[in-house]
Amino acid sequence: MSLDLHTVLAILAMAAATALPRLCGLLLPAGFRFRGRLAAGLEAMPPAVLAAIVAPTLLTTGWAETLAGFAVILAAWRLPMIAAIATGILAAAGFRALIG
Repeated sequence: MSLDLHTVLAILAMAAATALPRLCGLLLPAGFRFRGRLAAGLEAMPPAVLAAIVAPTLLTTGWAETLAGFAVILAAWRLPMIAAIATGILAAAGFRALIG
């Protein structure tokens, strides 16, 4: 098995996108209030990270997985993250049953 440079860079970028927000949450004081653009950016981060994880599947697999990936991205904008992931699992199973 071999990994090309782009795969390694994608894995490292996704790891950084996951780890950095967690570290910031630990390092920032608990009483600090986020307002304006910063609050909006932090609220948009979980769906953005999920989209980065789902995007390779959207581009490299069949129609069932592609449709399920879009369902996950849409659900992530309105639902809690665990509900969005559950939506994706159910959508993938449903689309695989319908499409094959």
